Amino acid sequence: MAILGSSALLFALILALVNLSIGTIALRQLATNTRGRFSPEQLLRIARRAGLIGFVAVSIAVFTLIYAVFANDYSLANVVHESNRALPAPYKVAALWSGQEGSLLLWAWLLTAYTFVLRLRHTIDEQLIAFASTILAAIEVFFLLLLNFAALPFAQVTGPVPADGFGMNPLLQYPEMVIHPPLLYLGYVGVSVPFSLALAALILRRPGEKWLPMARRWTMVNWIFLTAGIVLGMHWAYAVLGWGGYWGWDPVENASLMPWLTGTAFLHSTFMQRRRGMMKSWNLWLIFLTFMLSILGTLLTRSGIVSSVHAFGESSIGDWFSMFLGIVLLVCALAFVARRDHLRPEREIEGVISRDAGVLFGVLVLLAGCAVVFLGTLLPVFSALMNGSKITVGPDFYNRVVTPIGLFLLLLTGVTPLLPSRINSFATLAKNFAFPCFAGVVTALLLIAFGIHPLTNQGTLYSWLCFSLAAFMATAIGTEFLRGARLSQHQSGNSLPAAMQQHFVTNARRHGAYIVHFGIVLMFVGFAGSAFNQSFEKELDGGQHMDIGPYRLVSQGYTQESNDNYAVERSFIDTYQDGRLKFQLAPEARLYPTSQNVQTVVANHSTLLRDLYVVYEGRDPDSGRPEIKAFLNPLVLWIWIGTVFILIGAIVSLLPQRRFDLPPSPLGDGESRDFQCCQATEPATSANTACLTS
Repeated sequence: MAILGSSALLFALILALVNLSIGTIALRQLATNTRGRFSPEQLLRIARRAGLIGFVAVSIAVFTLIYAVFANDYSLANVVHESNRALPAPYKVAALWSGQEGSLLLWAWLLTAYTFVLRLRHTIDEQLIAFASTILAAIEVFFLLLLNFAALPFAQVTGPVPADGFGMNPLLQYPEMVIHPPLLYLGYVGVSVPFSLALAALILRRPGEKWLPMARRWTMVNWIFLTAGIVLGMHWAYAVLGWGGYWGWDPVENASLMPWLTGTAFLHSTFMQRRRGMMKSWNLWLIFLTFMLSILGTLLTRSGIVSSVHAFGESSIGDWFSMFLGIVLLVCALAFVARRDHLRPEREIEGVISRDAGVLFGVLVLLAGCAVVFLGTLLPVFSALMNGSKITVGPDFYNRVVTPIGLFLLLLTGVTPLLPSRINSFATLAKNFAFPCFAGVVTALLLIAFGIHPLTNQGTLYSWLCFSLAAFMATAIGTEFLRGARLSQHQSGNSLPAAMQQHFVTNARRHGAYIVHFGIVLMFVGFAGSAFNQSFEKELDGGQHMDIGPYRLVSQGYTQESNDNYAVERSFIDTYQDGRLKFQLAPEARLYPTSQNVQTVVANHSTLLRDLYVVYEGRDPDSGRPEIKAFLNPLVLWIWIGTVFILIGAIVSLLPQRRFDLPPSPLGDGESRDFQCCQATEPATSANTACLTS
């Protein structure tokens, strides 16, 4: 196994070097209009085939390691440290990425897979794809050098071969951990493709219409994977760690959030370049920054420079990533300086109160949030360099600083679609804002009437603002869709339901974005509920009870059992509400004998209104009595529901646009043409009204 896997990785490295060197020669010939023994087209064909075969070689290495895990080949150090005989089959697959070497192998495999897919689409713009593939080959060389010389997935054990392995970290033995890391990696690694397209377009002086649509589609796919991966990680932390929360501002959590923020900013700023010819430099640097932050996240998890429950610990390969990150930054900066002359904007923003300005402000707010998270995460590094001691910040810092930024972003998300491209009439603007503002104000007053007073404390104030802004934003989305549907009904003469369907299909990308924004609203509602969390802890013997919120928890005793993988102690708790038995919860603690680690398994009863979250914390060392900790967490379910809407909306926005042939307008042929123009190019806002009446 070791010989086959190591040989496959070495062969993949040779192919990547061939790909990089021959591709560079071919592109140089094309740039200088010269020819050697082989034509540029022949050289690019060779490079392309080398890249395709490289994916096969890395695939052989991946499946060899997985086979070694299932075969219990404990001659490999990776198998010894990440698996054991009693490990269930799904977690044996997850052993591929549970260790540092295997996770880097997964990264390289996904990178070659993405390159494989890109090369299959080489006929779209042959020169651009060839240049981007050469840049991807350079990234492949870096990771394959790591796998061949620094982090060896097929390193063999020294000394006698053990009879069994140490087993996987118990925290990772949870169903979501079988899919959470691959989704994160699909998002992280996938950023390499739009990065290579952007850098290739910059060097080749390609205009935006050549590279931007491809980069945007790739980024949207990566964004979907990264979003799903982040939220699955949140749910894993909520269900496994037993601390009652889902986001602790851990450095590795932050490392996944930062490229998500800049990727989101890029997806919004592309609108400005595609429609207005603006923010060309912004788009390049946003995608460059997203790629560099994905590399930074990998550096943080592997260098040991920050402490995290998710990190792999200290490792010398952090130096490799630091060097690679520096090279990437230098290359991007030099290419930008050399080619910045063709990045001049074609238009300027036509006023502060306009949709263009709203998009720009939204991008700036996203970048501000990323900057805060970046500085907070790397503060220990900066402080150690400046004064020799590590200074860290905790969740309180992020909550105080990031929460207002998030609320302002929520406001902009609701306001921007209501703004026209330019101000034609303040009366029209007031009309667009009237109903959403009314909904927000009414919600704010109702919250006060039901006892949520904004002046109680800072947490309550933020929640009050969040609920009010959520009502404003949801109403804005609904009114915008209904306004566009009524315009479509007026033009086509169809019924309102038929017009709504037509309006949605002909503007699928726009309304996919609205679905994403509605999902964001639902998530913020869930976040706002955290201001009202409750917790209570008590020793409960059989028959004893404790109260939390509207619930009474009565202990019905404990059981102990074991299997080949772990021993478990489980508590049975009857839950009463209004004197009636509602349900039974069974939190447990598992002891894994191979590692002597204990893992809690949370019992959670979730409704739209609240979660009852119960943790069995084991027995008190002094009294010997079982300890139960209960949390009452309002509105958490809305976070997971909102994520579903976000993913559905993102997928809808990737669907191809459809067009309907509209019948002659009762308003006249000229206005019919105007409306069709608006349907194809603008969202259904007051700008469409202006288009119809101009």
